[in-house]
Amino acid sequence: MRFVRIFLDYTFPTESGKHNYEVDFLIDDADKISPIEVKSSGYKAHASLDAFCEKFSAKIKNKYLIYTKDLHKDRDILYLPAYMTMFL
Repeated sequence: MRFVRIFLDYTFPTESGKHNYEVDFLIDDADKISPIEVKSSGYKAHASLDAFCEKFSAKIKNKYLIYTKDLHKDRDILYLPAYMTMFL
């Protein structure tokens, strides 16, 4: 049986320090992590997910974006419809 931990709402400062990036969920699976960004609209902009993956690039396993449209993969991000989150 495989156990994973899920963390909610991870924030870290932008380069300027005036604002914060926010990743909605993190799945901790052994020595790797999978960030999850949830979007209700405007799914093409995912600066927080990109910044997180750049900062922790050596630790990233998978990248997910949950949204309201159809399943597809763009480069290394898997875009999942909300109804498919149970399969993560």
